[in-house]
Amino acid sequence: MTCADRPRPAAPVAAAGQRPPQVSAADLPAQAGALLAVGFRLALVAAHEDPDAFRVVYLFTAGRPDRRVELVVRTERDTPQVPSLAALSFPAGRFEREMRDLYGIVPLDHPLPRRLVRHQHWPRNWYPMRSDAGPPPPFGSTDEPYPFLRVHGPGVYEIPVGPVHAGLIEPGHFRFSVVGETILKLKARLWFTHKGIEKLAEGRTITDALPLAERVSGDTSVGHALAFCLAVEDAYGWPVPARAGVLRAVLLELERLYNHVADLGALCNDVGYGILNAHALRIREQLLRLNADVTGHRLLRGAVKPGGAHVAQLPTHGQLAGIAADVAELVELALANSVVRDRFTGTAVLGADQVRDIGALGFVARGSGVDIDARRDHPFHQATAQVAAVTCSDGDVLARFLVRAGEVQAGVDLLEQLLREARPGTAHREAPQRLPGGHVSGVGLVEGWRGTIAQRVELHPNGTLARLKIVDPSFLTWPAVPAALTDTIVPDFPLTNKSFNLSYAGNDL
Repeated sequence: MTCADRPRPAAPVAAAGQRPPQVSAADLPAQAGALLAVGFRLALVAAHEDPDAFRVVYLFTAGRPDRRVELVVRTERDTPQVPSLAALSFPAGRFEREMRDLYGIVPLDHPLPRRLVRHQHWPRNWYPMRSDAGPPPPFGSTDEPYPFLRVHGPGVYEIPVGPVHAGLIEPGHFRFSVVGETILKLKARLWFTHKGIEKLAEGRTITDALPLAERVSGDTSVGHALAFCLAVEDAYGWPVPARAGVLRAVLLELERLYNHVADLGALCNDVGYGILNAHALRIREQLLRLNADVTGHRLLRGAVKPGGAHVAQLPTHGQLAGIAADVAELVELALANSVVRDRFTGTAVLGADQVRDIGALGFVARGSGVDIDARRDHPFHQATAQVAAVTCSDGDVLARFLVRAGEVQAGVDLLEQLLREARPGTAHREAPQRLPGGHVSGVGLVEGWRGTIAQRVELHPNGTLARLKIVDPSFLTWPAVPAALTDTIVPDFPLTNKSFNLSYAGNDL
């Protein structure tokens, strides 16, 4: 399949070599509201620093068919500001707070203008994404109290958890306001490990930036690498061989399998059924070894490249059938256990309306009956365009468990289909000899195992990156955790958190 055969947006972002048209600040809310009203979602907001102004790009997407629309607003350098869209879209409010912290662009009339990324000890009026940021000024004391919203009333008390946790979990602070064991409110405080990935990408070649994309979140190497490559290919109008698309789809499903299997076991472990976790880890190890055979790396790194993909060998029918049978047996044993069912059922319910309001993605959304899947909605290969998403409408821990279990079986079925067409080796096409002149931009949308990954690139005429904007699905889904935990008991927090299993690293770039 050539680039011309590839499913294309019904409303293109912009032609190669062109930037999308600008809208005025005054018209932005009306145009954004019109897109949201007809089923688009706000997938990404990216601030840009031009020589004479700041520029903000709003990417709206919709599926079936694949549609992508960008709105662009410019604002002066001295007092950069844009109208807030937070009243129209909850994700917009979070993107705006992130943008203000890193660029100093003020969202006017934002209902929650507190910092998001920068903790209170970060220097004031220092915006690290700006070209004139310079070395960071001295940071303040980390001992200052964080301004949590306090809940008052008879019998209300607080339980702080983290940011340092047992095991290998990354840092995050959770402040519970509770009565007895019932959670009234949870405040999650993240952004303890800001790495500056988007800043590090500036000025790099495509080849040098790819390892950064692969390492956004270690368990999502294929998803982020592929989103980056698709964005670059979109910017250049770079045709990719059909065989490369098949290999990429295979790699994406292998990544989905080993992560879902690990989570199925971990959920059982959190309710005391450790033997099933041991079996899940055994299956996961089989998958990691299979990954190493396929790509030379247990986490599937190095297989996806701009213009193509490479695999050393492919899974066999027997390997996939054995994994599917093992996972099916694990799920059957889990659901036959009354303790597991009791702890999973009705715990941390997230409603479909909450999913839509918050903008949650992936198996979390599908566990609440919201059918969103970029494999089908934004396909990069025709083989995934007919994917039937696994959904469950109950929205509790059990639903998120069942969706993962269903996606393992569906993933094996999809792999069986893909392997009829896939061939090992390298499938690659060089970049077009005549690249578009001037700055170009492109977008990549990929259904990673946690949900839809969005990346947007802007490239200088010399081929280096002017800007890389990354949106891991965890950024959009993290606010759903406190929503689901309202009226849940404190002992179910670890189980609930694992049922979401969101990325701290992917959230904090």
